[in-house]
Amino acid sequence: MAQIKIYGIKDHLNPIKRQLSDVIHECVVEALQFPQDKRAHRFFPLEKDDLFAPSGRTDAYTIIEISMISGRETATKKKLIRLLFDRIQEKIGITHQDIEICIYESPACNWGFRGMHGDEVTLNYKINV
Repeated sequence: MAQIKIYGIKDHLNPIKRQLSDVIHECVVEALQFPQDKRAHRFFPLEKDDLFAPSGRTDAYTIIEISMISGRETATKKKLIRLLFDRIQEKIGITHQDIEICIYESPACNWGFRGMHGDEVTLNYKINV
């Protein structure tokens, strides 16, 4: 299970939402070995004066937060981050400088979905990759 939040300045983020979601999902499927039908993305388009960015960033500044059940190898998480940086730059044109990514992990027992606790659900994909 993974849920992804994407924050950015609305004038830049809104026109690219679908394409950005597709690229992010492609990276998640490849790195985390997710099934194609597991996509949970939420976009938070913000007014320019509601998103304060570090110096050297442009209006394309985008923050990606990934919440997922813990258990992935460090190499897997690093692969996901690398894929996101490179494919977003290649396919959408947002430079590495304008992308920030953070992965948050919590144990399966802290999740609830399909009416059950996360540690009671049988998933159709592996967590320990």
